[in-house]
Amino acid sequence: MTFIPKTRLIAVIGVALLASLPLSAAPDQPIRTENGPVTGVAGRHPEVRVFKGIPFAAPPLGELRWKPPQPAASWQGTRAADAFSANCMQRSANGGAFPPYGGDRSAVRMSEDCLYLNVYTTARPSDDRRPVMVWVHGGALTSGAGAIYEGEELALKGVVVVTINYRLGVFGFLAHPELTKESDHQASGNYGLLEQVAALKWVHNNIAAFGGDPTRVTIFGESAGSWSVNYLMASPLTHGWFQRVIGESGGQFGLGRTLAEAEQAGVKFSQTVRASSLALLRTISADDLVKANGFQTTGTVDGWFLPEDVNTIFAKGRQNDVPLLIGSNADEGSIFTPATVTSASFREQSERRFGQDATTLAAFSKLYPSTSDEEARTSQAASMRDQTFGWEMRTWARAQTRTGKSKVYLYYFSRIPPIPDRERARSQHGAEIPYAFNWVHGGLSTTPWENLDRKLADDVSGYWVNFATTGNPNGRNLPKWPAYQMKDDVALHLGDTVVPAPLPHKAALDFLDGYMERLRHAPTRSQ
Repeated sequence: MTFIPKTRLIAVIGVALLASLPLSAAPDQPIRTENGPVTGVAGRHPEVRVFKGIPFAAPPLGELRWKPPQPAASWQGTRAADAFSANCMQRSANGGAFPPYGGDRSAVRMSEDCLYLNVYTTARPSDDRRPVMVWVHGGALTSGAGAIYEGEELALKGVVVVTINYRLGVFGFLAHPELTKESDHQASGNYGLLEQVAALKWVHNNIAAFGGDPTRVTIFGESAGSWSVNYLMASPLTHGWFQRVIGESGGQFGLGRTLAEAEQAGVKFSQTVRASSLALLRTISADDLVKANGFQTTGTVDGWFLPEDVNTIFAKGRQNDVPLLIGSNADEGSIFTPATVTSASFREQSERRFGQDATTLAAFSKLYPSTSDEEARTSQAASMRDQTFGWEMRTWARAQTRTGKSKVYLYYFSRIPPIPDRERARSQHGAEIPYAFNWVHGGLSTTPWENLDRKLADDVSGYWVNFATTGNPNGRNLPKWPAYQMKDDVALHLGDTVVPAPLPHKAALDFLDGYMERLRHAPTRSQ
């Protein structure tokens, strides 16, 4: 038997133990990006490494305010990616109200210097090529932050998760004749969306160093994040940057805002803040711009990022033809319907909307009756659920099915989470997020989850990860999810049970099909 000195034996055991530890528990080795090396930090789970606040574009300050994103500067030495960046400028410093339960609220600073992303990985970069999931946060394009949506639980399921920031509100979506004139593309207004493209380019160029596969990138988002991935799927600027799309409760198949309309809105906003020129607009403090009212935030058909509106791009088959997983929730309108809605106010709103079109008004009133105040509140919530969310998602599924070759998987989420306000909120807007991110299993959530929630989170996050891996959500130990077909309108119902069934509210969605088609052919753009 060979004798090993005690000191050497201790060293050998130490090396063996070190080699057996998860990557994040070993001494952190710098990851080299195209701008310089970075080091991350250990996550809550020892297997996870988190890289916080990596710049993917230059700070959009001074003359770069309202310009397309510019390349990030390189750095000397190793950058410690150990703290989230500031959130982009918005009304609330903590990133707004979503998601409704769960998430990381530790990032509370705001700044125009906010174009950073975060990476969550358990991969060993030397030999792993894992699917990549790039999250685009929601918040009506006016609030939110990538830092809120911690990706540790998803990373544990075998994917590399990236969350991003992008300019919001007037900073990200102001169009103006002077901005259009100074643009090389004669375009303005989509700066926040162009930053999402810049982040995807960064992922393509750098994610292999974090153990990700740049040829298997899924973009996913909820609410305005789902609007965003809908825009990205339609844009000609994104070809090759992603291979799958997941959209949760949001699409943009209505009437797109034209560049002329967006420029008029920009001029009106500049008058509101008493700026007679673009040069003066760029001198106004970020805080004062945030406080100003009257700016409608949406994407613009600018002739560059969006050469035509989303509906037309899909109708012509010019979208990025990739596998698509989309859906909405059973009670999307619940939290947006105030208790002050009355039968009279709902009827007045309906009459104002449909004008002299008595036939359409009668059909709408039959679908959404208002014989009492309580019934009116129910109808207002239902009409928002159907038009703003349900109709958009079914239209998206049908548009891709008509002109694309890649499959579509449609879901309908109906689980009512065990929260104190569950009777009012029910399966509200954003309710699916903790299940998709698998926060139910150890995420930063104080919700008293039940066994049914844990099983559903296993299923939902499993479907999402399978889809990111292969383009098909199906896998072992999961109920079969059939691809969408227009002839039967079947969706996978994600609720107390998980089962394929026809999509609810067909009569309302069919009514909206006809109404939106008439709007597209109307002589004016007003609704």
